[in-house]
Amino acid sequence: MNHLMIAPIVLPLFAAAIMLALGGEQRRNVSAALSIVTTFALVAISIILLRAADVAPTGVAGVYRLGDWPAPFAIVLVVDRLATLMLLLTSLLAAAAAVFSLARWHRAGVLFHPLFQLLLMGINGAFLTGDLFNLFVFVEVLLAASYGLALHGSGTARVKAGLHYIVVNLAASLLFLIGVSLIYGVTGTLNMADLATRIPAVSAADRGLLEAGAGILGIAFLVKAGMWPLCFWLPSTYAAAPPPVAAIFAVLTKVGAYVVLRLSLLLFGDDAGASAQFGDHLLLMGGMATVAFGAIGSLASQDMARLAAFSVLVSSGTILAAIGLGQVGVTGAALFYLISSTLGLGAFFLLIELVERGREPGADVLAVTRELYGDEDDSEILPETGIAIPATIGILGVAFIGCAVVISGLPPLSGFVAKFAILTATLHSPIGALSPATWIFLFLLIVSGLAALIAMTRAGIRSFWVSPERTIPRVRLIEMAPVAALLLLCAVQTVKAGPVMRFMQATAQSLHAPHHYVRGVLDSPIKPDDSRGPT
Repeated sequence: MNHLMIAPIVLPLFAAAIMLALGGEQRRNVSAALSIVTTFALVAISIILLRAADVAPTGVAGVYRLGDWPAPFAIVLVVDRLATLMLLLTSLLAAAAAVFSLARWHRAGVLFHPLFQLLLMGINGAFLTGDLFNLFVFVEVLLAASYGLALHGSGTARVKAGLHYIVVNLAASLLFLIGVSLIYGVTGTLNMADLATRIPAVSAADRGLLEAGAGILGIAFLVKAGMWPLCFWLPSTYAAAPPPVAAIFAVLTKVGAYVVLRLSLLLFGDDAGASAQFGDHLLLMGGMATVAFGAIGSLASQDMARLAAFSVLVSSGTILAAIGLGQVGVTGAALFYLISSTLGLGAFFLLIELVERGREPGADVLAVTRELYGDEDDSEILPETGIAIPATIGILGVAFIGCAVVISGLPPLSGFVAKFAILTATLHSPIGALSPATWIFLFLLIVSGLAALIAMTRAGIRSFWVSPERTIPRVRLIEMAPVAALLLLCAVQTVKAGPVMRFMQATAQSLHAPHHYVRGVLDSPIKPDDSRGPT
């Protein structure tokens, strides 16, 4: 179990290294098989770690100290309920995207599978790390891999959106460094648990500098989370990305939301002294603005890809606003919503390409050209994507309805349970004690679901309610199975809503009372045979 904690980082790193050593595109089938095995192994490892965190009395399954140095000097990985929850979500989404890519998209460019594994390494590292410096390292790893994946498959629109995405994230990374530098200059540490103990003791003269650093760091991650008005890059990038890439990108905004949730409650919770609840009001306001912007964008979207991209903003804004409310019950319900919305959006991104393939017989124009990559077989293989059967439209229609139900929050699937839980938890306080901002949040939560329903209905009519002479898309089982699996997971989340919600509430309680996390990191014993300290 001790070394299993680092496996979500080491396993994809080694897999990517092996793929590159094999020669990349010359061993594409071997790389594809290794990618699938690695991704499903990550699912199994995530489940084991999640179960370990769930049964741990403190919610912290373990602390992995690289080099066996004691905290706060060690580079630590912390396995707790929130980290394992995000690991499992990422691995499930990655497994679906990796399987979907085998039909055609992994041949639409170079080094898809190594980049995919490096992306997983960066995401998993960001969830597990216990210090800000290595958070920066893992975020840069995942961003570097995402740059290549966003440009995968070429095409003018994809290259334009991808370059825009790169510039925005480079600027956000610069802000990240500035914010981390200011925090380190004031506190003298970057270990998250150690920061939680030092921030309450920061002098009044230095507190302004500390909060400035935290604010700049927050902006960097709110850019990645897609909070309005910092989300201008997201719709075009997600809409232009290849379907399996867009599906795994659905979790990238959640990386930003995860960091905001983790740091806001760990560093600026009730025990942070004069800095307690720093930025909560701005998070609430910004989250609500993001929900409104995403809902309006969904109604204005004329194609499914942009509709899905704006739905990502609605999901991200709802989570950020819930964090800003600062209530344990709302945080737990928001985590339930995070899982449901991400799985639903991942399924929708994969489904879009299958639906649009029937409406646009020339959808293969984004395939790799012979002149660009020198692979004469690709142009002949890529158009053959499956066998058209009359039931295809019906299957795609049912899957589309499932995605619409989850994203808009209609019963009986998990989207409805999640939104109902947020509403119930928010209204748990006496009606007279609710602030105007809270009422606005509840209104936007309901209206955004209505906007998603209208937009999805319109898109469904345009795509399925057409002349019988429409071209039946050629769909393979290997493409439809990942979509069905993600929707099935949403159904399982609904059926098992009680146990899942109990886990989310336990996670929220540990986040709002982070002393177990702090004690687990700082008091983690070193091995008896290696009790040395830093010199």
